[in-house]
Amino acid sequence: MKLSSRLSLTQQNALLLVAFLIAFELVTAAATAYFLMLPMARRSAADLAGLMTLSAQTWSELPPVTRPAFEIELARAHDLALREEPPEGAEVPTWREPYLKILVEALSARLGEPVASSHELVGDKEWLWVSLPAGGGRLSVGLPHSRIGPRPILALLVSLAGGALLALLAAWWLARRTTRPLQRLQQAATSLGRGQTPERLPEAGPREIAALSRRFNEMAKQVEDLLAARTVLLAGVSHDLRTPLARLRLAVEMLVRKPGPELAAQVEGDIEAMDRLIGDVLTLARGFGHEASQPVALADLLADLVRATPGAAGRVQIETTDITFEVPAGALRRILANLLENALRYGGGDQPVTLRAGVAGGVCRIGVLDRGPGIPPAELEAVFRPFYRLEASRSVSTGGSGLGLAIVRQLAAAQGWQVTLQARTGGGLAAWLELPLQQAGQTG
Repeated sequence: MKLSSRLSLTQQNALLLVAFLIAFELVTAAATAYFLMLPMARRSAADLAGLMTLSAQTWSELPPVTRPAFEIELARAHDLALREEPPEGAEVPTWREPYLKILVEALSARLGEPVASSHELVGDKEWLWVSLPAGGGRLSVGLPHSRIGPRPILALLVSLAGGALLALLAAWWLARRTTRPLQRLQQAATSLGRGQTPERLPEAGPREIAALSRRFNEMAKQVEDLLAARTVLLAGVSHDLRTPLARLRLAVEMLVRKPGPELAAQVEGDIEAMDRLIGDVLTLARGFGHEASQPVALADLLADLVRATPGAAGRVQIETTDITFEVPAGALRRILANLLENALRYGGGDQPVTLRAGVAGGVCRIGVLDRGPGIPPAELEAVFRPFYRLEASRSVSTGGSGLGLAIVRQLAAAQGWQVTLQARTGGGLAAWLELPLQQAGQTG
């Protein structure tokens, strides 16, 4: 199993950031050491080498009586020591700090010969001793390691360790800040998958995270609406099928005892009513896809619609402009047919129904207007809900299935159209369908 599959996204991001930051630190430290610290160390070593050789030469030229005073002043002023004899117990180091190595190389370059060096531990201090020519002999010049001052290697290691710790903390914080919204999204998605209603995600933070949260909230709302619609559909179907089923059961019992044409017609009517109800439910449950557009002459479509609608002859007036545009003809015809049938059914007996169409502001508006009892203002939106009926009996013969306007609203929304209901001045109802011509593609 790969390491990436065993680590969380937070851990992966944290490790990746730490690796990049440490690599950056190493490159920065190497560049600083090579271009800044190394030249400074060489200049400092050259100055110290000059002081040591000068001190040895001066000591050899002084009268022996003044040498002790010179040694005291040299130790006080420069922390250097002089010995005529090599220090006892000194040993050749196997490893020395980079600066000490540079110092020995500077002494060798200044004297033109290799310089021997050794280390000696005096108390709690470690000394470096070098043998230098002076006055025809050799003189040991020493200095404590503390004389060197800064230790670049130690400083580099400390800075790397501190930087790595800070990098780890910063990387972990940044990774947590990035992945926390994703964790909330995961939890919400899990809850949604279990059929629960998750809390809405905060639509804040980075642009991508905010957009993802916003899209999830929209999806969650759609799922909730679908579940609610499913509940309504199931409840409505179960309710509306009981009445015709009860009549069918009674009719079957009566057919056994006394068959007749009226009873057979009643059975056939109940079966047709249940078939229509089931068809409408399936249509609403399946939803609607986006239908391809085709050129449609609006006046011809309205005239054909009137001819094809039972009971419309002589009761429908058409008021329209001569316009041709590209539109999903099947969806348009189905919406208008449903609205026209409702208007004829509830439009007040022999009162005329008007089909009115026009274009204004780049929008084609088609209205189905009747002079019926209308709909109370408080229920103009409620009637678009599945199985909602103004007729209290819930009879299919008098109040329909309660799905027609729900199908109209859903079909229009699938095409990007808008359906609204308005009360007419003087009584009646106006159902308006609005089609944006820039979307439909006007051709004439």
